[in-house]
Amino acid sequence: MEELVILIAKALVDHPEDVIVKTVEKDRLVVYELSVHPDDVGKVIGKQGRIAKALRTVVTSAAVKMDKRVTVDIIS
Repeated sequence: MEELVILIAKALVDHPEDVIVKTVEKDRLVVYELSVHPDDVGKVIGKQGRIAKALRTVVTSAAVKMDKRVTVDIIS
């Protein structure tokens, strides 16, 4: 799942070498903390958060078989 977040984020940004994903697990919740170059934060979030929402939807859909809740947080 972490690779999926990295793959999508690298396709969106101008500085793919600065994409970092950290996984934090708590009980039945998995949080993927996405960190990108400061110039690319807007590209990952998108207008009115549409890109971020779509990224979260894809990751949530892919995690259905994990039997855990999954979310993506964007860290600037």
